[in-house]
Amino acid sequence: MARITRAALIQASNPAPPEASIAETKKQMIDKHIELIKQAADQGAQVTCLQEIFYGPYFCAEQDTRWYEIAESVPDGPTIKLMQQLAKEHKMILVVPIYEVDMTGVYYNTAAVIDEHGEYLGKYRKHHIPHCNPGFWEKFYFKPGNLGYPVFETSAGKIGVYICYDRHFPEGARELGLNGAEIVFNPSATVAGLSEYLWKLEQPAHAVANQYYVGAINRVGTEAPWNIGEFYGQSYFCNPRGQIMVEGSRDQDDVVIAYLDLDMIEEVRNTWQFFRDRRPESYTNITKP
Repeated sequence: MARITRAALIQASNPAPPEASIAETKKQMIDKHIELIKQAADQGAQVTCLQEIFYGPYFCAEQDTRWYEIAESVPDGPTIKLMQQLAKEHKMILVVPIYEVDMTGVYYNTAAVIDEHGEYLGKYRKHHIPHCNPGFWEKFYFKPGNLGYPVFETSAGKIGVYICYDRHFPEGARELGLNGAEIVFNPSATVAGLSEYLWKLEQPAHAVANQYYVGAINRVGTEAPWNIGEFYGQSYFCNPRGQIMVEGSRDQDDVVIAYLDLDMIEEVRNTWQFFRDRRPESYTNITKP
């Protein structure tokens, strides 16, 4: 029997005005995503991934300690508990990227994975942390991830996560492949004029090099008061051949749905024997500091 997974990506703008409090902004974004998650469930999604730090604006456009208050513990914070309830209600696996506080003063850019029974399976912490113009001051907020590149066994397939800036580094994408990933989600926040020309190059390249599906998510709209650029959406799925299957809007909230034929992975790997033919013993500089 064919192994078909119906998967969804959610991209969304921030509805809160710039004068809104952090708590009100967070509430508005969570309320919006509750409805979008329901839309994904109504379309039959078995697994849904949200965008990077889905419950707020991309606050890394400034360096201000006030944003530490948006962080929560994982899995014990209220947002993950809510998402566990929603996953159980909709019988749907959820990949939930939030701002994590691990201990006082230690924060990570994290994605929790929750199964369709509402059980917390684990988390991925973003490894590669940018700190650059225009307005991507992430080292102020995030410690680099320290949990490796986990792959989570689910009823919808073996799921891995790579977050935003991670996508510029093929090494972690290969680690996910070696760890058995069949679907890799990359929740992001990236603006036009900076990385858009790479958006449909790098992740399809990871998909074909490692012969798995990639779901790439980007938020939409502009976010005042920073206005660092337009978050250009265009969330998409690509298959193990690196072909883009379906793509979301550039400037609207969207639920992007695709059927992922997991049997294609074996078919492609039997054609292109990249894992057989790799030569790790010859790669001497890749792991040097």
